[in-house]
Amino acid sequence: MTHTQGAGRASIGVRILGSGLCLPEKRLTNADLEACMDTSDEWIVKRTGITERRRADWDNGEKTSVLATKALREALSTAKIDPSELDLILVATMTPDTPTPSVSCIVAREIGAGNIAAIDINAACSGFVYTMNVADTMVRSGMYRTVAVIGADCVTRHIDYSTYGRGAAILFGDAAAAVVLRADDNPGVGMIAQRMHSDGAGSKHLFIPEHCSDFPDPDDFDERKLDKVQMNGQAVFKFAVSKFQQVINDTLEDAGLTADDIDHFVCHQANSRILESARERFGIPEEKLLVNIHKFGNTVSASAPLVFEELRRAGKVEAGQKVMFLAFGAGLTWGSSLWQL
Repeated sequence: MTHTQGAGRASIGVRILGSGLCLPEKRLTNADLEACMDTSDEWIVKRTGITERRRADWDNGEKTSVLATKALREALSTAKIDPSELDLILVATMTPDTPTPSVSCIVAREIGAGNIAAIDINAACSGFVYTMNVADTMVRSGMYRTVAVIGADCVTRHIDYSTYGRGAAILFGDAAAAVVLRADDNPGVGMIAQRMHSDGAGSKHLFIPEHCSDFPDPDDFDERKLDKVQMNGQAVFKFAVSKFQQVINDTLEDAGLTADDIDHFVCHQANSRILESARERFGIPEEKLLVNIHKFGNTVSASAPLVFEELRRAGKVEAGQKVMFLAFGAGLTWGSSLWQL
């Protein structure tokens, strides 16, 4: 699916009012992984760029909804608005506390948002980008004025911390980050162009099985794999490098822009080598493509908004800039959301 802003949507703009984050206190360093599996700091850094990641204390109640709630409270604070002003909460997550209630409903309850709409969206690592596109459309429709968009995941509870699960264990961390969007009288602000894609045939390369029948190849079934991330690292890497560069190029073409016109590429942090390949392909200066994977690992749907919040805190996000949110992940999914701030 592609989109560029059309005449029917030209009367309403969408502004990012504020943002926030929540990180679990517990750090899981490469040294910690060395102690429980056959790996090394040098091996991990060379292949991923990661030195540490955060891990939520799920057993003591530090769940996805808790991180999401704290991130949104901070975003509301920076936006200087009250929870009662929200019309809609959208949460991008693939790791809800339970199948139901949704994380978004729990967040609405916890912040005292009243009986507003609350929806979870699962597009794995692409979730926040997908959800930003949905939110922009819903605001421009005129039905919703102020919308919270949250990316939150606690994927480490689906990780096998043994040599058997090493490929996924070195990558993932937990986090949440949020933005608050509001309708604006300036139709020039908001999403300029977007792309959303999926390839269900590639789902076999990255999945979390719950039953024997969830394995694409029954011969791969092993009880130790149930409820744990299963990943064909080589296939996912090849997919990500290709689609990541393609979606940047397609989105720029849709908007009639070049890479030089973009002030910030806010990218999903899956692997430093993937980010570097895109930077080289488009000649993107380092200051336009922030890499923070070394501190947080792959935080799934929280990844891109974590980058945005880090840029905001550093005073690098300004009105008038163009920001392209980008992500790819399980599903397989990939997408973009290009915004005029």
